[in-house]
Amino acid sequence: MEWQVYVPIIVGIFVLLGVILAAVPRTRRRPAKRPSDTTRPPAREDAGRPGGVAAPERPTERAGAPTAPPPVEAPISPPVEAPAAPEIERPAPTAGRLIRLRSRLSRSQGVFGKGLLALLSRDHLDDEAWEDLEDTLITADVGVDATRDIVAQIRERSRVVGTRSGTEMRQLVADELLSALDPEMDRSLHATPHDGNPAVVLVVGVNGSGKTTTCGKIARVLIADGHSVVLGAADTFRAAAADQLATWAGRVGAEVVRGKEGGDPAAVAFDAVKRGIDTGMDAVLIDTAGRLQNKVGLMDELGKVKRVVERHGPVDETLLVLDATTGQNGLEQARVFTEVVDVTGVVLTKLDGTAKGGIVIAVQRKLGIPVKLVGLGEGADDLAPFEPKAFVDALLGGDEQ
Repeated sequence: MEWQVYVPIIVGIFVLLGVILAAVPRTRRRPAKRPSDTTRPPAREDAGRPGGVAAPERPTERAGAPTAPPPVEAPISPPVEAPAAPEIERPAPTAGRLIRLRSRLSRSQGVFGKGLLALLSRDHLDDEAWEDLEDTLITADVGVDATRDIVAQIRERSRVVGTRSGTEMRQLVADELLSALDPEMDRSLHATPHDGNPAVVLVVGVNGSGKTTTCGKIARVLIADGHSVVLGAADTFRAAAADQLATWAGRVGAEVVRGKEGGDPAAVAFDAVKRGIDTGMDAVLIDTAGRLQNKVGLMDELGKVKRVVERHGPVDETLLVLDATTGQNGLEQARVFTEVVDVTGVVLTKLDGTAKGGIVIAVQRKLGIPVKLVGLGEGADDLAPFEPKAFVDALLGGDEQ
């Protein structure tokens, strides 16, 4: 029969399908969670405990599951200490400071003194020798007129007395230089309060004379001598000037009154004096902007500062800071400033770095203004009250006393 022919073929097909199905891996189906599995809370072990007291729950641990690391405690930072207050310096009293600093003056002026005495110790002083003496004094910035007067006096006294030895001639020169410095001039700083108000000290000078630094040193001089001080940073055109003044004041515990950069200098000066009155200070020290003496507008502004300050009371002291290395140019500076603000004293800086100490004589002789302070170094306390005799001894290379 024909169908019997197809039986082996059909059986082979079924066997082949069975082999294929056996080779394919079976995928396991996870039973779907019932809704109750996700909403029903797990049964508690203590459900049947009397009193319904629940046992504390313990986290279940699964095999192979990572365990949580133990909590790490943050390190305890040490308490932050407040920065220590800066130590307040107490400068030593200024009495005799120039004598202590005399060696610095001698180093720069010694050549002048030795040359001067070498001329005067000659066996015979002819006209040429006296002319050399004049040249030596003029070179030291004593000034032409002052030099002629000094040489004339020395020449006359040596002729009358018959002086010839080097020691005697040195004494003659010392006497004449001391006389030219006018030791009777008032060189004290007028920084004592009066009528219930502090003394007002105005500090002026040209650009580049070291005025702000000198102002800070003057504050130290006053504090060293027992005065309490308020500083007014009236140089509002240079922000660094106010910062610099604040640094100087902070070292000695003084207060600084300052204004905004580019503000009105007269307003700052006025506020500084008011602050000094309110706090009962002995002195108010006002630092003004450096200016060129030939700038009319700037000089007028300086006059305004003084007029505004005088609404509180008179200005007791106006100190002009001069750089000793400027020589005779300092005389013109002093003259113009004197006309504007009535300078009462000169602070001569950098005197240790020049052999032209005769400028001290020239300033006083030309303008009648005493040199009250001299700068003999870069240190904070290298500003000394001027002492004529100590200065002359150093000028001539005298021995330390």
